[in-house]
Amino acid sequence: LNDDTTPMEFVVSLLMEVFRHTHESSNDIMLQVHQTGSGVAGIYSFEIAEAKAVEATNLARNKSFPLQIKLEEE
Repeated sequence: LNDDTTPMEFVVSLLMEVFRHTHESSNDIMLQVHQTGSGVAGIYSFEIAEAKAVEATNLARNKSFPLQIKLEEE
């Protein structure tokens, strides 16, 4: 989800590290989130999605960023 604090560069690096996107696809997702308010980082089983959301949230909190990740059922 978009916020006014988390740097775009951090979001790109997080998408690459946690969700294993390329730099190009990470940048595309980040821009989608920036422009529309949200984006899809990936489609996973619930357990994997939850683990990735926790990992990403922890990385953001360790940098004091308020990044929010929402899990949705497909």
